[in-house]
Amino acid sequence: MQDKINMVKKTILEEVKSVLDYSLTFSKEISITIKGVIFIILALLVTSFFLKIIRRFVTRNMPENDKAKFVGVFSYIRWFVFLVIFLIAMHTSGVNVTAVFAASAALLIGVGLALQTLFQDIISGIFILVDQSVHVGDIIEIDGKVGRVVDIRLRTTRAVTIDNKVMVIPNHFYLTNTLFNWTENGTQTREFVNVGVAYGSDVKLVEKILLEVAKSQKLILDTPAPKVLFTDFADSSLNFRLAFTINDSFDVRFIQSDIRFAIDQAFRENNIRIPFPQRDVHLIKQE
Repeated sequence: MQDKINMVKKTILEEVKSVLDYSLTFSKEISITIKGVIFIILALLVTSFFLKIIRRFVTRNMPENDKAKFVGVFSYIRWFVFLVIFLIAMHTSGVNVTAVFAASAALLIGVGLALQTLFQDIISGIFILVDQSVHVGDIIEIDGKVGRVVDIRLRTTRAVTIDNKVMVIPNHFYLTNTLFNWTENGTQTREFVNVGVAYGSDVKLVEKILLEVAKSQKLILDTPAPKVLFTDFADSSLNFRLAFTINDSFDVRFIQSDIRFAIDQAFRENNIRIPFPQRDVHLIKQE
């Protein structure tokens, strides 16, 4: 009876071994056994388990903001580690990895070209997160567009424009374009409104009116105080610049509009003209 049991066990083991040794052949040079497939799957599962432990260990004391950034970077590192472990496991299982690369060379070149911009975005995103040049809440200007940053990801940065439209910026734009961070030095920014008056106007009165207009605007800060600059003797006008400081440059165009309305009304009340270009035409009569 014991001999029969041993025979059955031996038969089962031989069957299992034959199944595990069954080879999946893809070409003359590329083949893998069922045992190799199981080994690769187990290697990836073990790698995933250890990566989770590492992530939890590293982020356990991190602030929520930094934790979210690290998880974003770590997700890409994880896929790279999976790729390395996958190739090592394939090589250990007896698969000719060189032959696999040779067979898929054209495909890999095509994928590499297609993912070139993606990798540029990811690398730029890592630079942004590490360098801390842009933060959520900053007001930025890039490629002539202005927006308040609401989300920074590895591939893209999302900003809301003044018109409440979402602007999705590929991160590689930061490397190829000049970036203006309006709030890098704080939320206060210096803004301007330019205006011209006719020659012969009382320039001291113009200065007084512009300062009064600035002081009447609630969103303009008292410190530093608004200033009036006499900027130029132009062809048709005396040019002035009203400089003022506000606490939220995102709303600057509305403040500038209110100031222009107030300037126009004040100039009308004080008989100060805003000139327009004029030309004298002389007709010469030929006899």
